[in-house]
Amino acid sequence: MTEQKTDDTVYRVVLNDEEQFSIWWADRPLPAGWYAEGTEGTREECLARIDTVWTDMRPLSLRRRMAEAETAA
Repeated sequence: MTEQKTDDTVYRVVLNDEEQFSIWWADRPLPAGWYAEGTEGTREECLARIDTVWTDMRPLSLRRRMAEAETAA
């Protein structure tokens, strides 16, 4: 008989200065350079939130450079 593990860990959605998202354990200090986005819940809930809000995977610095190049042309 196999015992199925349940994940009752609470996660939070985090992002960095480049507006890149990830999840992190809610009960641990955030790693340097990452900030809480405001969403906490199960792993699936946090990943669903990221899927909703992170629509452009390019880092912020790249998006800015591309926008500047577009207006300069």
